[in-house]
Amino acid sequence: MPARDLHHCELVEVGQRIQKRDLSAVEATQAQLDRIARLDGKLKSYAHVMGSSALEQADAADKEIAKGKVRGPLHGVPIAVKDLCWTQDAPTAAGMKIYRNNRPGEDATVVTRLKEAGAVILGKLQLTEGAYADHHPDIDPPRNPWDATLWPGASSGGSGVATAAGLCYGSLGSDTGGSIRFPSAVNSVTGLQPTWGRVSRYGVFELAATLDHIGPMARSAVDCGAILGAIAGADPKDPTAVLEPVPGYLTNLNGNLRGTRIGVDRRWSSEGIDAAAAKVSRTPCALPPILARKFMAAGEAFQRVTEWHRRDPML
Repeated sequence: MPARDLHHCELVEVGQRIQKRDLSAVEATQAQLDRIARLDGKLKSYAHVMGSSALEQADAADKEIAKGKVRGPLHGVPIAVKDLCWTQDAPTAAGMKIYRNNRPGEDATVVTRLKEAGAVILGKLQLTEGAYADHHPDIDPPRNPWDATLWPGASSGGSGVATAAGLCYGSLGSDTGGSIRFPSAVNSVTGLQPTWGRVSRYGVFELAATLDHIGPMARSAVDCGAILGAIAGADPKDPTAVLEPVPGYLTNLNGNLRGTRIGVDRRWSSEGIDAAAAKVSRTPCALPPILARKFMAAGEAFQRVTEWHRRDPML
């Protein structure tokens, strides 16, 4: 076993162990279900745990892998989805009591694609009512696992909490005005809001059609890339899904940062925010030594961006 506990390993690492048969998908799934049963009574990240179907999917994954059929990096890995994605085998309530018994007739496209990639769906993650601002008063909201007095994030708070607490190896969230980005930041996980149209929205409860994005939340950029690679792509059921081919997001993750620039807009990230966040924003950018050496070797640096948005006529 790695030095850290299994539940805090990264998704791709767990997938490799399962696919090499060092660990079974059933073992990984049962460990996650046991941890959910032990901790989620306090954390409240799950709206619905799908234990029986998850173990069936894990067993099917183990049998396929034993025959030499590996579908990809998600094969056999337990993950979870925000409870606004349709699921045939579990209710989809979208944070609303009125929909507590809602059983869609089919899976959302993103759920179908996760299953096709061999992922094990642990359950549905809690969200604000209708993915809007607040939780329904009858629903106990998710708790930030680092400090229950702190904000767990916006509507994808359940996804952020479950991922951070080791109650899944990755999750799906949705972002209309920050609901992947905020809970990823406050729960200290990695989230990605894909370009609009990169991921099909078919079978996902709609908040604002032209602003809704479905994307991954996980423990690393690599893990997010693995999930995005499975769910992205054109969809005949969603005419807004772009037709561009899906690149191999994991192909070029070799640590080479040559040509990379990171722009930091000091004004945008320091005005109108609380004092503690403003202090961090004013602190000179600091990189871990190994990453700093890579940037220096590539001849690149952080570039301060302060004026462009003032001149932009669209703002």
